[in-house]
Amino acid sequence: MKKCTYDVPEGFNNPTALPSGSEQARRWQELNRTWWESHPMRYDWKEAIPCKEFSREFYLEIDRRFFQSVRLFAPWKSVPFDFLIDFEALKGKDVLEIGVGNGSHAQLLAAHSKSFTGIDLTDFAVKSTCERMRCFQLNARILRMDAEQMEFGDNSFDFIWTWGVIHHSSSTRRILEEMHRVLKPQGEAIVMVYHRGLWNYYLTGALLSIAEGGILKGRPLHDTIQQFTDGAMARYYSISEWKHLVADLFALRSVEILGQKTDLVPVPGSSFKNAILGLIPNRLSRFMTNKCGMGSFLVAKMAKVHP
Repeated sequence: MKKCTYDVPEGFNNPTALPSGSEQARRWQELNRTWWESHPMRYDWKEAIPCKEFSREFYLEIDRRFFQSVRLFAPWKSVPFDFLIDFEALKGKDVLEIGVGNGSHAQLLAAHSKSFTGIDLTDFAVKSTCERMRCFQLNARILRMDAEQMEFGDNSFDFIWTWGVIHHSSSTRRILEEMHRVLKPQGEAIVMVYHRGLWNYYLTGALLSIAEGGILKGRPLHDTIQQFTDGAMARYYSISEWKHLVADLFALRSVEILGQKTDLVPVPGSSFKNAILGLIPNRLSRFMTNKCGMGSFLVAKMAKVHP
C-alpha cells in the first residue's frame, strides 16, 4: 500500500458500501473519474519513467515494471497472465476489457483475440491506450465509457476481463449487472477486486493506524485503509461477500486469493520494508499470499447465468 492524500467520500463508510441514491452515486463516480484522471497507473511512484510519454519505450517500461511485479506472485509460461487467461481460446472470441489504464492488459488481449474493445472512465486512459495500439500496430476499439452504463447491445461479448477496477466504481453491483447483460450466452468473465482478509486488511490496517496516529485520533479502520489505497474509493470483499454479490448473475468457476510480496510486510513503504522483503524468498512469499490467503487480490472466474 502507498499513502494517498484525499478524504473518504461522504457516505462511503464501510468496505463494501454502495451509494444511497442516484445523486450520491453521481458524486462518487465524479470523484472516482477525477482521481484516476490525475493519477493514471504509470508505475512511476519510486522512479520517473525516463521515456517520452506515449512512445513505444514509454509503454515497454510500464510493462517491464508491471509484469515484473506480477511475476513475483504469479509466474507465467509464455505470456503474462496465461495462468488465468487461455489466450489460445481468445482467437475466436469478442473480448471486452473494463478499465484499460495505460493498456498493458489491452495489448495482450488485442494481440490474441478475434476482436478487442476496451473502455475506461478517463480521457487519459483512452488516449494512452489508443496511442499504445498505434505504436504496436494492433487493431482495437478503445472508448471512454462508464462501465455502470455500457453503450453496447445485449449479448455483445464472449469474454470480459477487468483487473483491479470495478471495486473503485460508485457501484460494483451495477457494473456486474451490466457485465451480465453484455455477455453472450455461455460468456465468461475474469475479475480481480481487493480482498478483505485478516492479514491484509485488519492487521495491516491496525498497524498503519498505529504508525499514523489514527488510533489516537479515533479514526475508523476503514478510513485508514482508504488513505493507503489508490482511487477515490476502494471496496474490499471477503470471499463469502463476493459469492453473495454475484450469485444471481454468475456461476463462480473459481475464486482464489493472490497477492504481491509487499502484502506480507504491513507497514508503510520505506528502506526498512524493502530490506525485510529482500529476505523473503519469492517462492515462500507466493505460498503465503496465494495459498495461505494473505494476499490482497480476490480473483474470480465466472460464467453468465441465464434467467
